[in-house]
Amino acid sequence: MRRHIRRRVLATAALTTAAVTGVGLTAGTANAAATWESCDQWGNWEPGDGYIVYNNIWGSGAGSQCIAADSGSQWSVTADHPNTGGIKSYPNAKWIVDEPIGDIGSLSATYDVTVPDDGAYNTTFDVWDENYDHEIMLWMNWTGPVGPLGTPVGEATVGGHTWDVYHGSNGANNVYSFLRHGDSTRGEVDILPVLDWITERGWMSQDTVIGDVQFGYEITSSAGGLEFVTHDFRVSES
Repeated sequence: MRRHIRRRVLATAALTTAAVTGVGLTAGTANAAATWESCDQWGNWEPGDGYIVYNNIWGSGAGSQCIAADSGSQWSVTADHPNTGGIKSYPNAKWIVDEPIGDIGSLSATYDVTVPDDGAYNTTFDVWDENYDHEIMLWMNWTGPVGPLGTPVGEATVGGHTWDVYHGSNGANNVYSFLRHGDSTRGEVDILPVLDWITERGWMSQDTVIGDVQFGYEITSSAGGLEFVTHDFRVSES
């Protein structure tokens, strides 16, 4: 479970270079010429392109983490979280949908990232309903000792990819995890057929309102300071 910000948040008034805890990092390590940068635990920014960029250090035992962004589509993170268990953060950008599944004509997203070979993390889309009762995770790649919540329910070829699917609950919301067969750092996901696949099994309904589509890095450990770069993330809907 991760902390959520409001549907619309105010853009951070000023840049900050103060590290959250532990070894300090300088904001902009990954992108020295970034338009916006922050090392705040809950640092967030609305660049005016429809996205919200969020540093989101939410787990216990976290180290320091800085985010630098030129837009909601191009941003990077340098994180130094200790080599311990438990998710420390989910730096991400998100796009607001706020439409029932049955009213969505199309919903897809593209991604292009560079991720480290070390550490423990997963690169994932996180799709939420408006009440945060349902979380759909689309794992595109992962490294280290990380794994999905819940129990395996089978394999699905949907949305342009083949996945191993897991279904569970964290005590606050249902979680549906789709782990892609083979790591991918660049491509496109057709999200609407994934949502339809879930509703066909009765886990959600066509009346379920999709609140937002997030994309980022669920980081468990990144000791020494590792860099995660989003070259492109875009959501298309109709």
